[in-house]
Amino acid sequence: MRYTISGEIAQSVRLEFEPGEFVWCSKGGLMAYSPGLQWNLRVPGGLGGAVRRSLSGEGVALTYLQTDQPDQHALLSANAPGHLEVWDLENDGPVTTTRGSFLCAWGNDLDITVTVARRAGAALFGGAGLFLQTVSGKGTVLVHASGDFSEQRLAEGEQILVSTGNLAAFSSGVDYDIQGVGGCRKILFSGEGFFMTRLSGPGRVLLQTLKRQYGNAAASNAG
Repeated sequence: MRYTISGEIAQSVRLEFEPGEFVWCSKGGLMAYSPGLQWNLRVPGGLGGAVRRSLSGEGVALTYLQTDQPDQHALLSANAPGHLEVWDLENDGPVTTTRGSFLCAWGNDLDITVTVARRAGAALFGGAGLFLQTVSGKGTVLVHASGDFSEQRLAEGEQILVSTGNLAAFSSGVDYDIQGVGGCRKILFSGEGFFMTRLSGPGRVLLQTLKRQYGNAAASNAG
C-alpha cells in the first residue's frame, strides 16, 4: 500500500490501492475515494468484538475499504486538528490506541481487538478507560494525535508520568497505571486532577500535545 501524508494543521493521508489490497479505518474517517473502490462497515472480532467495541467508545464498526481494480485511491482524515504518525507493526510490535487515536490500518494477518486495561486503577481513573483498542499482525497503523506528537522510547523498567488526555498510543508491552499527584493544592489548582498516568517500559509511547477530552467522569478529573 502506497501512502502520502499531507497537511499541517489537520493532516490527512492518501492511500493508493492495487487489486486485492484493503484497509480498515475509523468510522467517519473516509473523506473521498475513487469510483472503483468499495467500502462497507464491518465489526472486527464478531459479536464479542462488537460488545467490547461499544464499551470502548470507538464505535461498534470500522469502515473496510477494498478494490479489485488497479490505480484506486482514498483520502482519510481524523476530522480534527492534529497530526498522523506511522506505526510499523513488524518493527514496533502491536500498538494500543486510546479513544480517537486510531485512523486506519492495513497489512497481513491484522488483528484489531478491544482489550481490557490490566490494572483497575488505570481503567477507572487513567482517562483512557477500561477498554482499549489493540492492533497486531504484520502491517501499518496510522495514529492520530491532537496537536503535535511527542515520541518516547522507554527502556526496560523506565517510567514516565503522563497527564490525562495526553496519551495517544503505546506499545502493547508497556504497562500503564495511575499515580496520585499528591497534595491538596495540586489537586485543586494545578488543573491536572487527582491522578497522572504512569507508563513503564519497555516500548514506544506516542503523546499528543493537546489534551483529548474523553467525555467521562475519569477524564473530567483532568480539569
